[in-house]
Amino acid sequence: MARIIVVEDDIYMREELIDLLNKSGYEALSISNFENPVSHILELAPDLILLDINLPYQSGFEICKSLKAKGVGNILMLTARDKLQDELHALGLGADDYLTKPCNMERLLARIKNLLRRTSENEHQGLLDGGNFRIDPNTFTIYIDKTSYILPPNEGKLLLTLLKNSPNVVTKSELCHAIWNTNEFIDENALQVNFTRLRKTLRNFGIDDPIETVRGQGYRLREWVNL
Repeated sequence: MARIIVVEDDIYMREELIDLLNKSGYEALSISNFENPVSHILELAPDLILLDINLPYQSGFEICKSLKAKGVGNILMLTARDKLQDELHALGLGADDYLTKPCNMERLLARIKNLLRRTSENEHQGLLDGGNFRIDPNTFTIYIDKTSYILPPNEGKLLLTLLKNSPNVVTKSELCHAIWNTNEFIDENALQVNFTRLRKTLRNFGIDDPIETVRGQGYRLREWVNL
């Protein structure tokens, strides 16, 4: 069941949307505390977000920009603002669709269904499977359960190189080539810093220490990662 978060400060509109979505077979939740909405949304790990623009504390534009920077997809702006410049601004920030209120509810449901279907199709195309995670080799977006996160370039290159060579050991010079495009070993500390950051990122998503250090040889993903 897809989870949809409604970010709307009008209580009557919010309740109407929640009721519609629940009756349409979705798990619908809402955000009512608008002081720090991005953190609440990330904790709920939604499949799609219905986002108003005119909100207290932060505008929907700001929230959309913050969510997209954290790799969150499927944002449908649902707002009373019907100016073309607002729509273009929202889409420029990464919003996936834009509808003005009041809108036909059947049209809204059709847009939601289309966005969710598109995401489902895209998630299974071109992703590399690491067992308990998947990674997009082009964007370094890592998918873990219902959560997605865009890895910084160096972390993404490290994980991708280890995954492509798993279960074999990858030498330090090969990893240096992957990150800095040189076969010469750069610096032990520079490589270790990137590994420390990658391990921390994976640990935050519940993947505890998947990278094995093979003394005198290099690194590899532990066998249990590739199921």
